[in-house]
Amino acid sequence: MLSILIPASNEAAHIGTCLEAVLASEGLARAQIVVAANGCSDSTVTIAKGFAERAAQKGWDLVVLDLPAIGKIGALNAADAAAAYEMRAYLDADVTVDAAVFGELADVLTTEAPRYASGQLRLSKAATWTTRAYARTYAKVPFITEGVPGAGLFAVNAAGRARWGDFPDIISDDTFVRLSFTPEERVGVSAGYDWPLVEGFGALVRVRRRQNAGVGEVFARYPELAKNDNKLPVRAGQMLGMALRDPIGFGVYVAVALVVKFTPQRAQSWERGR
Repeated sequence: MLSILIPASNEAAHIGTCLEAVLASEGLARAQIVVAANGCSDSTVTIAKGFAERAAQKGWDLVVLDLPAIGKIGALNAADAAAAYEMRAYLDADVTVDAAVFGELADVLTTEAPRYASGQLRLSKAATWTTRAYARTYAKVPFITEGVPGAGLFAVNAAGRARWGDFPDIISDDTFVRLSFTPEERVGVSAGYDWPLVEGFGALVRVRRRQNAGVGEVFARYPELAKNDNKLPVRAGQMLGMALRDPIGFGVYVAVALVVKFTPQRAQSWERGR
């Protein structure tokens, strides 16, 4: 049995597609879905509640929390407090999962040993040419192609969830959780999910800056987690290959990285963190 926890902030454009995919899941007899709507001023709550009957027909429970604006971390902690099961999956509201992913996650998490698991990450088709170009190179970096990144979807069993209490007030909750497990404790399943990047050069810069700040914050506040970081750098030969195969995509990817590196850090807020 699995609790699927979905923090959401003004996700009316995405939450319906997300829940459609979750409720099409196979291989999982019973589950709970908790949508933690954080300060939503759109129809996120109404749309989510509209799936209650479909969840009941499947034998699943759907809980929709209509919360004040308490931020993503507040939404995660509220969802955890409402979770009925110790095995938990944390899912972004704009992610679309394969039908098999939650069943496979539950299978690999059914163990007494601490486990962290995720599916195969696929980048959603982007609308703007800059994001499409950036995605072509980003999809080939070792962080995506090797290991278990868990961006947009990660799951833990009871022993794994015991690694931390409440989510700390940090930018990168997924980095914090992933690095709370050794590489040997992280498991990838064969089923996958679609994870969108933000659209446009400026948005890519803002989110890349936010991601970098989030990782830096985790290392600064929790230096003991650094030992679990097995993220491989992009080697010179790999960069050359990317540049030769797709000079435009590689150029956009490098341009985003350079702008982030050489422009001032700005205040961070909760926005779609792709």
